[in-house]
Amino acid sequence: MSKYVFVTGGVVSGLGKGITASSLALLLKARGYKVFMQKFDPYINVDPGTMNPIQHGEVFVTYDGCETDLDLGHYERFIDEELNYTSNITSGKIYSSVIEKERRGDYLGSTVQMVPHITNEIKNKIYEAGITSSADFVITEIGGTVGDIESQAFIEALRQIQYEKGSNETFFVHTTLIPYMYGSGELKTKPTQNSVRDLRNMGIRADALVCRCPYATPVSIKEKLALFCSIKKENIIDAVDVKNIYQIPLNLYEQKIDEIILKQFDMPIKKSNIKYWKDLVYTTEHLEKEVTVALVGKYIELHDAYLSVSEALKHAGYKYSTKVNIKWIDSESLENSTSSLDEIFKDVRGIIVPGGFGSRGIEGKIRAIKYARENNVAFLGLCLGMQLAIIEFARNVCKLPDANSTEFNPLCENKIIDLMLNQKAIVNMGGTLRLGNYECSLKKGTLAYKAYNCDKILERHRHRYEFNNDYTELIESKGMVISGVNDTSNLVEIIEIPNHKHFIACQFHPEFKSRPTRPHPLFDSFIKATIE
Repeated sequence: MSKYVFVTGGVVSGLGKGITASSLALLLKARGYKVFMQKFDPYINVDPGTMNPIQHGEVFVTYDGCETDLDLGHYERFIDEELNYTSNITSGKIYSSVIEKERRGDYLGSTVQMVPHITNEIKNKIYEAGITSSADFVITEIGGTVGDIESQAFIEALRQIQYEKGSNETFFVHTTLIPYMYGSGELKTKPTQNSVRDLRNMGIRADALVCRCPYATPVSIKEKLALFCSIKKENIIDAVDVKNIYQIPLNLYEQKIDEIILKQFDMPIKKSNIKYWKDLVYTTEHLEKEVTVALVGKYIELHDAYLSVSEALKHAGYKYSTKVNIKWIDSESLENSTSSLDEIFKDVRGIIVPGGFGSRGIEGKIRAIKYARENNVAFLGLCLGMQLAIIEFARNVCKLPDANSTEFNPLCENKIIDLMLNQKAIVNMGGTLRLGNYECSLKKGTLAYKAYNCDKILERHRHRYEFNNDYTELIESKGMVISGVNDTSNLVEIIEIPNHKHFIACQFHPEFKSRPTRPHPLFDSFIKATIE
């Protein structure tokens, strides 16, 4: 039977609940236990799929096609486990499910209320994760901050779980802030005291505190918190500010938080296999070389909009003991730039064009792709990046000047990129993309085949438009190679240009499967090309 670990946040947002939850899961997995992770988000959107990346950051996609919060990317990268639809629950999903049941008559005419109907639905999602995953531990992060009106139903559901299951099956980790007052040179505990009190007022007793602080807190601070918060001194953990997020699990490990959890559950404290993570941290802190690559995107105001891409680039760099510096370039600025592209890209060894939606900044991305192709600069296109690479090639090599996607110009004559027939009748935007894992067969002798070193791959998608196969013969006759295809639907998945240093683009999102200890093959190939 699964044990449940809940991670809540207090004082302010952005304390690192997601990294804390990921670290706990990593440490428990390192001791030989099976772990599963969840994120509860209090916003009313059913999922982040239709949210602006500049407001919310990237949309992470699970293998089963669930559009989720970017924290799930952290989870998968830390614990190296594939998560699924039970891992990301929003208020919107909860309310939608309850209203659907009410319309069906499932509640037999009862007045539908926050308690018990909404809270029961939340509890069901938590228990479902334990049942379907068969995990020893389900680690659940509650988004937002204790006291937020949006998250009250989630906190009430957790109170009920703590009451129903008891301390033998539940463990509550509360993340808080201990600020440093520069005027007096003191660390202040009052915000943490108040946050724990707010949590207790809602019926939940925290089992451990993870305190974000600028440096390790003295014993006197821990004793004070233990007294005022009714938490054992050894259960008060420092989350010291670090430059490298991969150091955080080791910091928590040194303070034995995983042992604290196991002791409360009366479970064996198995030997920890944490050396591989220590080796990773050592590698990240002793990189011998540097390389700069340009990321040409349309949401670069918020770097989190491309979080998995930037992490995947770093992962590939670790393999080659190379620090990958990202030069963030706004694709819209390239459209009307007075500077030459030679000047803009003079210090970069590779250009990556990631995914996105809508027509803004598209021509700037196409300019960057043309520059990479004509100047033999290593190139990697992701999702929209592949579509634009084909459009650029069709315009400038195949001499189809109006080549375009019907996403940007529905009336263009040469619809190089178009909707699939089964997509054309769709009205709603949310959850109607081609999502999740699809197979791809690789053509032997190609760069893609060399990178993966296998015949078939399984990759995650998030898009609606596809390459128009009517143009296959034309682009191949001009030198572009289709190196990956989905056999079931005959859809193009990977293209490349052989007579180039490194020019490859894919319709899927390889960044979602990259791991710090195991870079994705396409990012590996790309970074290798930039440093050769």
